[in-house]
Amino acid sequence: MIATNENIAALRHSVEQAIDRKLLTPKDFDLLSSRIFARVGELLSRNTLRRIWGTLDEKHEPRLSTLSILARFIGYADFDAYVNKSTLVGEGESSTFMMGRVLSVEDGLTRGDRLRLTWHPGRICDVEYNGGQHFLVIRSENTCLLPGNTFLCSIIIEGQPLYLD
Repeated sequence: MIATNENIAALRHSVEQAIDRKLLTPKDFDLLSSRIFARVGELLSRNTLRRIWGTLDEKHEPRLSTLSILARFIGYADFDAYVNKSTLVGEGESSTFMMGRVLSVEDGLTRGDRLRLTWHPGRICDVEYNGGQHFLVIRSENTCLLPGNTFLCSIIIEGQPLYLD
């Protein structure tokens, strides 16, 4: 797969939608780097991300492996899958991945907020946000999570798998 400027720009836009913020400052890229690591277990440095977004004055073509990490962060198997999926989407439409609402935990929740997480078949988990991406399980039905269990989560996307630490 050859990464075109259009495909890379679309990927940047999709990542910004997933975290619900424009990436402009070094701090923004630190935040993205930590969220990528939390979600997919791979590290992209702040400067690598800044090069892809064009906020560093260095002319480097991004590696396909780097673009694939970004694609995995937003729910695709790799960059090829992202490009193939996004080329099937008509003009003015969004990909099926982004149909769900995106909740950036640290930006969208306040300590004490409660959420009900549900998934098939018949699983329910009520959790309380304790700050710093930490959640406490309050109640659960048909899950391995038990009341009193805790976990870390940085982003919740409606209709997509939930990645927990």
